[in-house]
Amino acid sequence: VSHQRTDWSSIHSHICHLLTPVLGPQPCFHSDRDRKHGKEQLLRKQESLIAMALSTAQGFVWAGKPLEAIPAALQALRFSSQVFGSGSVQLVPIYLLLAEASTGTGQLRQAAKYLSQAQWIVLQSPDCSAALQSKLHRGLGLFSIAEGNLDQALYHLANDVYLATAEFGLNCVEASGGYFHMANIFFHQNKMDAANSLYTEV
Repeated sequence: VSHQRTDWSSIHSHICHLLTPVLGPQPCFHSDRDRKHGKEQLLRKQESLIAMALSTAQGFVWAGKPLEAIPAALQALRFSSQVFGSGSVQLVPIYLLLAEASTGTGQLRQAAKYLSQAQWIVLQSPDCSAALQSKLHRGLGLFSIAEGNLDQALYHLANDVYLATAEFGLNCVEASGGYFHMANIFFHQNKMDAANSLYTEV
């Protein structure tokens, strides 16, 4: 019952009216033109549902409510898999969000599975953008921090910064998160010169 309540308050109360047109029986079309138009309409509805689920999940994570974020992110993953395919790079941000939410609830084993899935997709996609690879390394870095493996975290966060600057330029705001998390690590290690230098960079 508690799972159903969480699921309802997280996402289903927001998308319930969108589910029937997407999951219900589709109309029968008599011409190729109508069929094509029907498919395009269905795709737009699915994309709208994905966007709403994803933004809802991200909102819960930012609000410090990782448990509520998981059902919404799972809905985004479900429909994204149907629309784009299970090996599509469009699934990577969702897996990273699920990993972050799972880490926030203390489910590190589940978070590791989501990160492995994201990493596998990126490795199988040679044309994957540096921006998306940067996000993957950020997720791996934050997971390593949660595990207490700070050296591994610094490695991933350094890659995050490198890839972000490769994609957006040296003074890009996208790199600031990587710098910030690295600075926090150095701060906790009492390496104040390195920490202050990175905080200044942020």
